[in-house]
Amino acid sequence: MFINNFDPVAFNIFSLEIRWYSLSYIFGIIFGWLYCKKILIKNNSFQKLFDDYIFYLILGIIIGGRLGYVVIYNLSHYFANPLEILMIWQGGMSFHGAVIGVILTTYIFSIKTKINIFYFLDLVALSSPIGIFFGRISNYINSELYGRESDIFWSVKFLLVDNLNRHPSQIYEAILEGLILFIILNFLISRDNKKDGYISAFFLIFYSTFRFLIEFTREPDAHIGLMLFNLSMGQLISIIFFFLGIFIWKSKKNV
Repeated sequence: MFINNFDPVAFNIFSLEIRWYSLSYIFGIIFGWLYCKKILIKNNSFQKLFDDYIFYLILGIIIGGRLGYVVIYNLSHYFANPLEILMIWQGGMSFHGAVIGVILTTYIFSIKTKINIFYFLDLVALSSPIGIFFGRISNYINSELYGRESDIFWSVKFLLVDNLNRHPSQIYEAILEGLILFIILNFLISRDNKKDGYISAFFLIFYSTFRFLIEFTREPDAHIGLMLFNLSMGQLISIIFFFLGIFIWKSKKNV
């Protein structure tokens, strides 16, 4: 059994608190951007274009992630307290909402540049496990999105939460949705005859599968609990995204 008693604040600059969660977003975007520019994109003109795209990508992540959390996970609270929607520093971001936000902003950018939307989405899919990894590690440090009670020998006691031994579900997600997903997708990109959209499809398929399985070890949101067939909200949404990935894969396979 391990003890988690980390401080969510990484350091202070005068009276300003710099939190691990904020740093995970910053480093995830920076490392993902560098990976795309230095490794994945070979065309110099496309590298410059990707710099312009980053602004759209960040907007999609932040706006989509925040609105996704508001609508999917806590609509009644934010309906009564609408100003709190803008307080993103207080936490509350939805991965699935961020995906939708990225798709929409990428669609706008692809129309502007007249380039296939899946060219950009495939790059995001290949690099996003980097950000997911950092994000889940910061969830662990923050003692949030923690696991269900367990007596396994690697269980963790989150002192900021309670005195129960729990699954470190954030670490499971960091490994599967971060490291393993990164390896799988970057193996697939090395294969010949890859069509635009294949990587995006497999990202949705594998991420949804990993998320669905890990949710069995993750404590459901207290204000939502388990839902249809005793599945969590995250699992139900993962099912939808899984079939979306299958649909994209099938459509690209038949082209």
